[in-house]
Amino acid sequence: MKDLTKGNITKLILMFALPLLLGNVFQLFYNLADTRIVGQTLGKNAIAALGATSSVNTVIIGFLNGLTNGFALVTARFFGAKEFDRLKKSVAHALTLGVATAITLAALSLAFIDPLLRALNTPDNIFKQAKAYIVIILAGMIISMFYNICAGILRAVGDTVSPLIFLIISTIANIGLDLLFILGFKMGVEGAAYATLIAQGISVVLCIIYIIKKHRFLIPAKSDFRFNFKLAGDMYATGVSMGLMISLVGIGTVIMQGAINIFGTDIIVAHTTARKISEIFMLPISVFGAASATFSSQNYGAGRIDRVKVGVKKATLITWGWSVIVIAATWLFTPFFAHLITGISDPEIVGTVEKYMKINTAFYFILGIVIVFRNALQGVGDKITPIASSIIELLGKFAVAMILAPRMGYFGIMISEPLVWAGMAVMLGIGFAANKTFRRGNIADTAEQM
Repeated sequence: MKDLTKGNITKLILMFALPLLLGNVFQLFYNLADTRIVGQTLGKNAIAALGATSSVNTVIIGFLNGLTNGFALVTARFFGAKEFDRLKKSVAHALTLGVATAITLAALSLAFIDPLLRALNTPDNIFKQAKAYIVIILAGMIISMFYNICAGILRAVGDTVSPLIFLIISTIANIGLDLLFILGFKMGVEGAAYATLIAQGISVVLCIIYIIKKHRFLIPAKSDFRFNFKLAGDMYATGVSMGLMISLVGIGTVIMQGAINIFGTDIIVAHTTARKISEIFMLPISVFGAASATFSSQNYGAGRIDRVKVGVKKATLITWGWSVIVIAATWLFTPFFAHLITGISDPEIVGTVEKYMKINTAFYFILGIVIVFRNALQGVGDKITPIASSIIELLGKFAVAMILAPRMGYFGIMISEPLVWAGMAVMLGIGFAANKTFRRGNIADTAEQM
């Protein structure tokens, strides 16, 4: 448990973010293990099947994860204000609202999965594998929901180490289950999906046991589940805001995936590989955004607005330092990364990956501003500006799919994100400057903040 409302801001953000970063790295290993093992044992069509469904995963599972992260921000706010009775009620409401939403999303997504995959122009030669994989993942989304609620609650009170440990254990289990189901039981891409869900289930069980043993103050009583419409409304508004932010990004990705799928299997494989590398490179930036959200939420609850503003500045500078490292790594090691992740050595595919990465990473400085500002605004209760920035991203990707891709081919896809990030940064900068919370100060000791 870590109180982020007191102490050196840079140190607190780094100490909070480091376990979160490692945890997210191991979370990525779920997908990377699938990709590597699938690519090595089942071939490039199987990789393309996973890649063709990744955008669906981002929209639906991403919305649910964003929703539960939004719930956790309300919990962090109560923790910062030391209102523990309301904190327990927020945990109870997070569980109730999360379960209801997960069941609804699973039913709707499974009912319309065929039309969705067809709308994405999923090639016929990988359609069956793509559907088999994504149906299992969507059917098990309630497992992902429970983990994200448990981990989100722990992070809300400053504990990022425990979720990291549980993810390490479940990631090792996931790799072992991948090998067992794919190589041992010959289950194909379905085996990779089952391995992921079972491994996530292990992390859920570990989280629950740990909370019962070490953080009993987080466990709600029966009375805390009594529905409070005002609290539920605030939590759902915050959660939906974060969920839509992720989901709108995902919808834009879905639109772009449809355009990418037209270019054929080799481009799908190249794009999937480039996105896997990008996920790793973007991870620290996303983590410091998440750290900014929790840091801002705790300090907003405590009334420490000056600390929030300094935290945003420090987190942004850290992401810029990481951007320099990423650009150097991209120019030196992209072919190595491509082969390491997917086992692909085809010169044409690797060349496409390399070109995509060089264009993309050059604009990570702008991405750092987007991620940190957007999360900080979420942390202080701004539900509008982050969604508005995501709408810009959605419209930008739609324009790419409709205008740039048909005229410029895959190069239009390559330049899409940098163009979109620039527009979002402008929007978020305006929103940050206009936000009433950031325009007022407090009586906090400036020396302590620095």
